[in-house]
Amino acid sequence: MNETRQQAERARKAFLKLSTSVDRTAVLNDVAAAIRESAKSIFAANEADLAEAKGSLAETLYKRLALNEPKLRDVLDGITQIARMEDPVGRVLEETELDEGLLLRKVRTPIGVIAAIFESRPDVVPQIAALAIRTGNAVLLKGGREAANTNAILGDVIRGALQKHGVTDAVQLVSTREQIAEFLKMDDLISLVIPRGSNEMVRTIQQSTKIPVLGHADGICHVNIDEFADIEKAIRIAVDSKAQYPAVCNAAETLLVHSNFAGREKVMKALADAGVELHDTGFGSEYLDYIMNVKIVNGLDEAIDHIHRFGSAHTESIVTENEDNARRFLNEVDSAGVFWNASTRFADGYRYGFGAEVGISTNKTHARGPVGVDGLLIYKYQLIGNGHIVATYTGENAKPFRHRKLL
Repeated sequence: MNETRQQAERARKAFLKLSTSVDRTAVLNDVAAAIRESAKSIFAANEADLAEAKGSLAETLYKRLALNEPKLRDVLDGITQIARMEDPVGRVLEETELDEGLLLRKVRTPIGVIAAIFESRPDVVPQIAALAIRTGNAVLLKGGREAANTNAILGDVIRGALQKHGVTDAVQLVSTREQIAEFLKMDDLISLVIPRGSNEMVRTIQQSTKIPVLGHADGICHVNIDEFADIEKAIRIAVDSKAQYPAVCNAAETLLVHSNFAGREKVMKALADAGVELHDTGFGSEYLDYIMNVKIVNGLDEAIDHIHRFGSAHTESIVTENEDNARRFLNEVDSAGVFWNASTRFADGYRYGFGAEVGISTNKTHARGPVGVDGLLIYKYQLIGNGHIVATYTGENAKPFRHRKLL
């Protein structure tokens, strides 16, 4: 048996222990404390990564690589939020009395071993690790080479905290692409793959495994400025959605502007002043940069049709003071996040109050949008009887079921 398979098997054993016999809240508190105490070493490792990447990464990716005090503070705040959550594992979701003495329960359970693959952002390591710990899952983490030093020390710090609880292998770092290629074949040990990165990387993974993949291949988000939009709100939301941090998947790539909107030129000027290049072609492109497509539309129907044709079902926002138009947009746009008078940049697990996210899913099964604790849990059915058999409920003299909902 090769080392890669042994690694996956160690993760599976750790998952079985973490999900059943470990105080996961205590583990999370220890992880947060360990990261806080190791902050100087983490920053030093990140400085080394930044120095090596200088000049070889696009500016937007270089910014994502940085792990500074504000980012680490947000990470620690997120872990603290997650630690304060009520433990979801084992929670009874539904309870039905099938018959006297025969009880059916639907119970929340972890998914199992998760393989998470991401690029550039080392803050993903503690975020995903914390969500996995809260939900009783084990996780195999593969980051990009550009963040190798930062990822390594974060992994060591987290594993040190896990070791105190006997579940060191619940979080493991993966060093090579070859290992990931092997993991993608292990559908008997790994239950879910979560890719975060370029479109090419996500699509390649989706096409390379039988394991369920939770992720999105594009972040083509839209801001739709309705004819009844408030001009100042339109400026604030358009600029924030594009320019606040353009290198992420929830940054808007296209601006749709109603032909009767009076503030069009003011919005365009504000975007240009923020350093955004405005184009009227290239719809369906994800730039992750200070570039934005602009289209003039003649009504809400045209705007919604455009989003469904060119969007990626990630996040869309309408700016309007007309409630009827807003409600139509919220109800008819088929995306994971649909907003009214708010920046697309709010599509984030931390901002939603999830503590963190493992990614944003555009899937339509299991989990959609920012994936926090809920998205890393599944359920199982527990049936408690007292010698009950199916024969009692079949045939001419079949006994009827009660099917009485208790929860």
